[in-house]
Amino acid sequence: MKRLIALGALIVALAGCAKEGANPEKLDLGDFALGHNIVVAPDLKKGPTSRDATPEELTASLKAQLDKRLGRYEGDRLVHIGVNIGAYVLARGGVPLVYTPKSVLAMNVTVWDDRAGTKFHEEPKQVIVLENLGESLIIGSGHTQTREEQIEGLTLNAARAIEKWLAENAACLREEPTEKELKNCWKDKKPAQSS
Repeated sequence: MKRLIALGALIVALAGCAKEGANPEKLDLGDFALGHNIVVAPDLKKGPTSRDATPEELTASLKAQLDKRLGRYEGDRLVHIGVNIGAYVLARGGVPLVYTPKSVLAMNVTVWDDRAGTKFHEEPKQVIVLENLGESLIIGSGHTQTREEQIEGLTLNAARAIEKWLAENAACLREEPTEKELKNCWKDKKPAQSS
């Protein structure tokens, strides 16, 4: 019995760590201001054993999350975001403690400089996000969340990961970046991830 209580306390603690308040802390994005926010999913792939989701549901949810998260910044450098959602998994119910599938969203992100009329980087950034693990570590979100809640959680995590990636390149989003700063931006080739 004591082990079950301890396990329950651990799950609650992890769930608390995974959530953020209504007003998350702003990151340093240089002089960033959100311009166009375009989210598409023309070749969307559904992962194995996934619940169904439409391209319209995923793109509308991610667009809203990006507007909410990145629209808070009021810099002088207008930046456009383009996202192509490629694949998703909305976890179905598994077998608690044995098989707990996780929800996943994969996308490519491109950032455009309005002033120059070009992309900041040559290759799109691959972003892969998971559901918040603390919310359903043992039971799985397929048992604890509706598909709409899973979509909301994944797109929130995607917006978070994109914001973090922009912060990693904040020097190039400033009004007057130095040559050295420009050479060090947008170099990371590994996928951005969030969980």
